[in-house]
Amino acid sequence: MNAIGTVGIIIGILVLLTIIIGVNVRIVSQSMEFVIERLGAYRSSWSVGLHVKLPFLDRIVSRVNLREQVIDFRPQSVITKDNVTMKIDAVLYYQVTDSKLYTYGVLNPMMALENLTATTLRNVIGQLELDETLSSRDIINTQMRSILDEATDPWGIKVNRVEVKNIIPPADIQEAMEKQMRAERERRESILRAEGQKTSAILVAEGNKQSRILEASAEKESAILKAQGESESILMVQEATARGIEMIKKAGADQTVIALKSLDTLVSVANGQATKLIIPSEIQNMTALAASLKEVING
Repeated sequence: MNAIGTVGIIIGILVLLTIIIGVNVRIVSQSMEFVIERLGAYRSSWSVGLHVKLPFLDRIVSRVNLREQVIDFRPQSVITKDNVTMKIDAVLYYQVTDSKLYTYGVLNPMMALENLTATTLRNVIGQLELDETLSSRDIINTQMRSILDEATDPWGIKVNRVEVKNIIPPADIQEAMEKQMRAERERRESILRAEGQKTSAILVAEGNKQSRILEASAEKESAILKAQGESESILMVQEATARGIEMIKKAGADQTVIALKSLDTLVSVANGQATKLIIPSEIQNMTALAASLKEVING
């Protein structure tokens, strides 16, 4: 009986030791940190690996995730510089850089970060007018990230990025903006249509101009070719006449024959187109002499 009792006690002690070891030995995974207190005071921060704490003296205060995290805040009512009330919701990307500050710096860090983001957003938008708010998202994001990152340093939080997700102006403002956009689109369409008509008219006028130039050039070339043809024709006739006279001279013809031949040439040159034909005096005399000889012979 004593032996059985002893074994039971030993087993109980072993079980108790196993429980104590199991409770006080911890494995910290990647991107996590455990904040440890000893007798109520900060002791250390456990990073990745195997760690053992003293039973009944040390305790794990918080388990902090060091990865980048995202918070999507609900829409906030803000008032612009020109007194327009709108709703804006933002997305915040943050990362815990110091687990100790994150644990002891502020009570409920997420609620504090949300309230700080809301007040910062109202302050930034309050310095901008409606049009600037709608067109300056990058400026709003940059200003908010800078302000929040500086304000959260004592909490061990780094704000990496802030993005304004939606900007929702009042219904009447939206309607006015839609009308303005519609009018702008119609104006651009009218301008494009007018520019197209202008371009078309210019192209038509340019085409007519080129057509007239080509027609004038063709007429000019035709007249030049016609004049060249007439000139070459006259030169050919004159050359033929000159060759005929030269042949008569070589044949020993007298002056009368040459004059008559010249008269025939003049008649050919006139070609029935001239109303007047000027005959040299030598040819007139020779013609008169030939007529007189004909009368004598016939008489």
